[in-house]
Amino acid sequence: MSYIFLSDEWLSEAANIRDELGLGNESTAADIKLNVVVTGGPEGDREVHLANGNFGVGLLADAPTKMTVPFDVAKQVFIDGNQQAAMQAFMAGHIKVEGDMTKLMAMQSGAPSAGQQQMAERLKGITTV
Repeated sequence: MSYIFLSDEWLSEAANIRDELGLGNESTAADIKLNVVVTGGPEGDREVHLANGNFGVGLLADAPTKMTVPFDVAKQVFIDGNQQAAMQAFMAGHIKVEGDMTKLMAMQSGAPSAGQQQMAERLKGITTV
């Protein structure tokens, strides 16, 4: 089954996959909390967060960083693993960052584990748009 990226169904299935793979809080950036406002998606703008390497609905009051990003760029980064798309969008002014930018840089450092790579592949498989 395929779902629209960041829809409630997608987020639920992503959590199921994470649990099925036994990833829990496994992340090279496990202590990073990031609020993300994704604009222009098929279901409108969406407020989500990343905490302990996992997506969640809504913004966290204690997240030190907030990123506003267009839907297509968010999908390229989080689903396709295209970090270059993020850099290009940032340099073009399409990504806005508020707060501690070093947290974003920390997320980009470190290679993903085998479990995280499996998770990424599974997410690609369930994502339609």
